[in-house]
Amino acid sequence: MLNISALKKIAGLTALFLSSSVFAAEAAPDFTLKSSTGENVRLAEQRGQVVMLNFWASWCGPCREEMPLLDSISKKYGKMGFVLYGINVEQDNNDAKKMLKDLGVSFTILFDPESKLSSLYNVDAMPTSVMIDKKGNIRYIDRGFDFKKGDDEKYRKQIMELVRE
Repeated sequence: MLNISALKKIAGLTALFLSSSVFAAEAAPDFTLKSSTGENVRLAEQRGQVVMLNFWASWCGPCREEMPLLDSISKKYGKMGFVLYGINVEQDNNDAKKMLKDLGVSFTILFDPESKLSSLYNVDAMPTSVMIDKKGNIRYIDRGFDFKKGDDEKYRKQIMELVRE
């Protein structure tokens, strides 16, 4: 049975994820997932860095479109205290692995085959990107991706703001 504190946290997270951009900081739910290299990655161990979680699937056209941009962002801002995790949400990740190989992506990929993390973060669109500040708080959520709307520049601005804090 949930207590009042747990219900408030769930309500807060629900409200947080219904927004599509900026909101009051809320603690990012911790998780551990296996990476494409076989290592376990735990979010709590990334405190002190700006973290971007990018939820994606191989069948998602905008996801494929933004992958080279994300790889470039990861390389550019990685030395500034930024880390990017691509979270693949597919039960069978064979198509995802092929896509990653074809695109030559070098940032860390995590697998969420049972959609536990996707559920925890209320992911309801592909791609969805979650920006987490150095203290472990969610600061931005971006659903979808479109170069024409300047989403690539939006990512850069969010990262730079959080890195400078």
